[in-house]
Amino acid sequence: MPEKRFNVGDHVRWNSEAGFVTGHIIKIHTADFDYKGHTHRADPNHPQYEIKSDKTDHIAAHKPAVLTKID
Repeated sequence: MPEKRFNVGDHVRWNSEAGFVTGHIIKIHTADFDYKGHTHRADPNHPQYEIKSDKTDHIAAHKPAVLTKID
């Protein structure tokens, strides 16, 4: 099954240690990148997304499998 694809500006949710979080995608990574001291693996076929939380200024980086698009 192909990976889900999202666009900058999409409103998404994901499950964190604190429960469900919602936010908007602000950047799509299609190459490996360093974030908060860790290398995140990404390529054009397996992107990762940076998402800004709706409730805080927190920025998260996630693979598409953990994200769900919402209205």
